[in-house]
Amino acid sequence: MVVDKTQNTDLWQLLEEVPDPEIPIINLVELGVVRNVSRSEDGLITVVITPTYTACPAKKFFEDLILEKLRENGYDKVEIITQLSPAWSTDWLSEETRQKLMKDGISPPTGDNQIVQCPVCKSTDTKVISDFGSVPCQSLYSCNSCKEPFSYFKCHR
Repeated sequence: MVVDKTQNTDLWQLLEEVPDPEIPIINLVELGVVRNVSRSEDGLITVVITPTYTACPAKKFFEDLILEKLRENGYDKVEIITQLSPAWSTDWLSEETRQKLMKDGISPPTGDNQIVQCPVCKSTDTKVISDFGSVPCQSLYSCNSCKEPFSYFKCHR
């Protein structure tokens, strides 16, 4: 998904300071949760978000963090709209975001969830330990080469 950040650049910059509560090395803009930001003539700030899953447990936290960041910077008239279509996709993660995940020990999503690379030794000789990791969007894997366990950010399309 391509997001136009040429309008309201000051607001986009503030939102880039809002970390993902589950993966704080990336922010909600990088994650692709923030879809649009607009400012009306009367000063109302509208932020459109798409949660990573329809029933994402962090959705309310996303909203609270966005409101807090904007309010602490003088924006008191804020509305947050949840847009579920199109559904969020891991395709929206930039290459830079994928590299941040890998550097932090989380294997980024692959197109088919079949080849999962170990973030420690870069081997693709890996196996799933559990389809359910510490958060709903991740699985727990183990590397057959270096034996290290790691999280894998599940592909979601």
